[in-house]
Amino acid sequence: MKELVEVIAKALVDNPESVVVTETEKEKAIVVDLKVAPSDMGKVIGKSGRIAKSIRTVVSAAATKTDKKVIVEIDN
Repeated sequence: MKELVEVIAKALVDNPESVVVTETEKEKAIVVDLKVAPSDMGKVIGKSGRIAKSIRTVVSAAATKTDKKVIVEIDN
C-alpha cells in the first residue's frame, strides 16, 4: 500500500522529492501516513477533499485481498 500511495502522491504534487510515506501495521488495520510539502497540500486534498477521498478509495480497493482496513492519513 505504501508504494501505491507514494506513486499517486508524487504524480499529483509539484515537489515529488518532499513526499514521504510511512506504513504502520496494527491488529486489523494498516495506517499509511502521507506527508507532503505545505505548498502541495491543496493538490493532494483537492476541492472539498475529492482527491483525498479518491486516493482512499483506490487504496481500499487494492487492500481487499489483505482482509485488513487501510487508513490513509495526510499530514504536512
